[in-house]
Amino acid sequence: MSVGSALVIGGGIAGIQAALDLADRGIKVYLVEKSPSIGGRMAQLDKTFPTMDCSICILAPKMNECARHPNIELLTWSEVLSVEGEAGNFTVRILKKPRYVREDLCTGCGICTEKCPKKVPSEFEMGLGMRKAIYMPFPQAVPRVSVIDEENCLYFQKGVCRVCEKFCPAGAIDFEQKPQEIELKVGAIIVATGLVQADPSIESEYGYGRYKNVIASLELERLLSASGPTGGELKRPSDGKHPKRIGFIQCVASRSLKENGYPYCSSVCCMYATKEAMIIMEHDPEAEIYIFYIDLRAFGKGFQEFVNRAKERGVHYIRAKPSKVIEDPETKDLIIRYEDINDKKVKEVRLDLVVLCAALVPTPENKKLAEILGIEVDEYGFFKPLHPLYAPVDSTRPGIFICGYCQGPKDIPESVAQASGAAARAAEIIAKKVVAG
Repeated sequence: MSVGSALVIGGGIAGIQAALDLADRGIKVYLVEKSPSIGGRMAQLDKTFPTMDCSICILAPKMNECARHPNIELLTWSEVLSVEGEAGNFTVRILKKPRYVREDLCTGCGICTEKCPKKVPSEFEMGLGMRKAIYMPFPQAVPRVSVIDEENCLYFQKGVCRVCEKFCPAGAIDFEQKPQEIELKVGAIIVATGLVQADPSIESEYGYGRYKNVIASLELERLLSASGPTGGELKRPSDGKHPKRIGFIQCVASRSLKENGYPYCSSVCCMYATKEAMIIMEHDPEAEIYIFYIDLRAFGKGFQEFVNRAKERGVHYIRAKPSKVIEDPETKDLIIRYEDINDKKVKEVRLDLVVLCAALVPTPENKKLAEILGIEVDEYGFFKPLHPLYAPVDSTRPGIFICGYCQGPKDIPESVAQASGAAARAAEIIAKKVVAG
């Protein structure tokens, strides 16, 4: 039996944790996620630092628990339209976009995807792999229901095909589905909208988008993942060869005073670069890896020990902000030019692959969502807490709480802990309303 109800916006690890905590308290939870599956950014990662545990192995059981929990209702492929009312009594309107696949009939068998003739770049694979016009974002997707991308579907664009409908054994394809508006009554709202990676081409001197062998760190995550487009085999994009000499450039567009840069530290880049370096060395112990950093931010439990292990394995940490990346037009190798702070000399190193660790920023939709919710964001798009020390999970509107990266830069364990804090605060508001009648 549920007691009161809550809305959680965002189905990443923070939103999932908040939903589970509330649901275990007997509170009905509506978990709204704008993409076809919950899981968020953590689902794209290969491993987590500093323990090097499999990311999806930690996440997938929580995703499935969410889907099966009697007090949680998943509203994927959905977004919030409006919020009215006050703490303890909010009225929320949700737009549920049509999947064109019936959730009550789809078994997730994948035959529709197999038969679909249209291929497009996969957002989950950071454009490095392909998906079909009818697809599930990744193998462990929850709910395990396909979705039709009408912008690329041949039927919606040209009025032809419908092959998926012909071959679906469950008869789940429904091209007549329409958008639905759902009205909910909830006592509290938790916002956990996560993060995106800034465009690394902001710092054009590094050649992202011009040189094939300059990639973003999230792209490297997918290349290293066993479920990624190369099956976990690290290949450089220009020729498919295994890179032997790899460089990471930290603080790309972050800790930057440039007009389109971000002056804050993204908190996790030093550690995930170390993690990715360690994974590469697991694949190829003879690989040469260079991490160019401004300041090493290894502040969490076991973080410095993790960096020390990487150094022992042979990872080279160079304190420098490279000035330029130059491509050799014949070999497509890359030359990083930098000033060595120790001996004050300009040096160069030739590499097979360069990885840019770009700023992690709040999702661009935060500003629009803040207007809908009636809460404030700061100049970078993070949701403002009521007080950074005394009320870090309270937003500037009573009854609405914030957690995870959308509140400020933090790693996965911090996001999970903050989600539990936000759930506890939301439960207080709901309990007061229930007691008051």
